[in-house]
Amino acid sequence: MSLERTSVGLSEPPLSWSSIFGGALVAMATSVFLSLLAAGFGLELSSGGVPSRASLHAFTPETGAIAVAVQVISAAFGGYVAGRLRRIWFSAHADEMHLRDTAHGLIAWALATVVGVGFVMLVATPYAEALAPAVSTTAPPSPADVERATHIAAQSAFFAAVGLILAGFVSAVAARIGGQQAEHMHARYGV
Repeated sequence: MSLERTSVGLSEPPLSWSSIFGGALVAMATSVFLSLLAAGFGLELSSGGVPSRASLHAFTPETGAIAVAVQVISAAFGGYVAGRLRRIWFSAHADEMHLRDTAHGLIAWALATVVGVGFVMLVATPYAEALAPAVSTTAPPSPADVERATHIAAQSAFFAAVGLILAGFVSAVAARIGGQQAEHMHARYGV
């Protein structure tokens, strides 16, 4: 499978921002959909990897694994779209195309992650301020409750970090698969 390569020079940009934004949008929408689907099955997942007080209280390793799966599946869809929709690079070497495709996936994943977390923080901030007085009027937690909350927060952070690393990797791989599919379709059908 070889593409006809011509010398295009510097007029061929290495990044296709429209495909990156499209991949990030697909990743965020898939994450919302899968989180809502999990909520429909009775699981409480917080959006964007930002734990809520209720989700930390109900956190279990199974919930963490499902949150990781949501991140990875969303990143795979977003990465594939970012790689599949990018333009064909006629003057790039195969190694360069591999690098560019994986960069498309990583950038789409990073954009989806940063925008998603920023949106959740923007929406959650007014509610956090409204809940602050209610928290201060309750009795102080026992040392056992503090220790349990610390362990749950650490487990939640661990699962979020594992999910982010896996999602970034999967997004890059999926973008390369999408890019190879785009190259294949161009070579076969000229589209």
